Amino acid sequence: MKEAARRRDRRAGTSRQRVSLWETSVTPDEFSQDLLADVFGVPHDRVPALGWPHWLPGQETPAPLGTGLTITVLRKAAQMAVDRRTFLTYTPAALSALALQWATIDPALAAGATNGRPVDPAFVDWLEKTARDLNSLPTAHRQHTGALLDGHLTTVVDLLEHGSYSSNLETRLHSLAAGLSQTIGWHRFDHEHHAAANRYWHASVHAAHQAGDTDMGAGALSDIAYQNIWLGQPRAAAEGLEHALSRTTNPTARSLLFLRKARAHAMLQESRACYRDLAQAEKFLNSATDAAPRWCAWMSPADLAVDTGRCLIDLRQPQYAHDQISQGLALLPQARDKTKAVFLAYEAESLLAQGDVAQAAELARDSLSLAQQIGASRCVQQIRDLSTTFDPLSSDHSVERLLHDVALAH
Repeated sequence: MKEAARRRDRRAGTSRQRVSLWETSVTPDEFSQDLLADVFGVPHDRVPALGWPHWLPGQETPAPLGTGLTITVLRKAAQMAVDRRTFLTYTPAALSALALQWATIDPALAAGATNGRPVDPAFVDWLEKTARDLNSLPTAHRQHTGALLDGHLTTVVDLLEHGSYSSNLETRLHSLAAGLSQTIGWHRFDHEHHAAANRYWHASVHAAHQAGDTDMGAGALSDIAYQNIWLGQPRAAAEGLEHALSRTTNPTARSLLFLRKARAHAMLQESRACYRDLAQAEKFLNSATDAAPRWCAWMSPADLAVDTGRCLIDLRQPQYAHDQISQGLALLPQARDKTKAVFLAYEAESLLAQGDVAQAAELARDSLSLAQQIGASRCVQQIRDLSTTFDPLSSDHSVERLLHDVALAH
């Protein structure tokens, strides 16, 4: 943007924080949109005609399922390993259409590939084990594994695209690609690279569909829905989760999907639907006897309690919300630092709604500190947004310390 402004004999720049706001909640001013149009090569008459963000070149359609494009989708996702900001993302409506396809289109049977160099099953064993090991690291360590996961995914896509393998090995490779894409999507999401996260989860849906892994596909669709909730698009989240639920059978997976659907309904102030989904989430979690898929093996009574509290905040019942969140935080394993940072922010919000400003500020500071330690900028942004609801003229020292820490956060 600096170069685009210089060509107009003006000075302008941007920052990661400002781009994050543009991607989530703030509309750029007219001059900034003109500069962005220059950068993306978009005709300037499209900017006012279509409005923000619809004139952006990223308002495109995901590749449809069942058309043999899985490797192409995976390759495009893997090419986003270079960490950069981009607006090239999919609309919520387009992703809802993808969820509908996933719910209604059966995957093609794996046929294997006979061209290229044979893929060694032992090497695939190693790739699978290493991916599991990376995912089992404590949250604080996972911030350092991004490049390793990127390399793993690129290797798997290379094997699928250029190797020779049996139908059984093809299924394993697609399943591995789905899991890696899902995990990398969370890395990008935690760093507020929302478009990139979108791409990886889209690729995960494709790969899981090709592998015939309905629970994994539901997990990737659920992650897209969670992102929609985080970005304030609950209707799209509810629709996507409804489709995801149609093909997943594992009780723990269904519990998580119902819990996220409850949150979407709470944001929409649809209390009856919210309570119904919370009851379903509790029922499936309590009835789970089979092992949960790896992508949701962490789902526990702690998550159910805290997210129930989060729903109650949205439904304007802060006292009951605080009771649930406190109960859930007490049950949360110590290794789940990122989840704790989010949950502490929820608890701070519930206390603030009850008028306990000092305690809310202290918990918000704890959440901010934890988010910075684990390198999760979206959790830092969560506290930054929450801090704007505190009175900046407050004489309470806790509030002063919170606003000071937020001002220094990066």
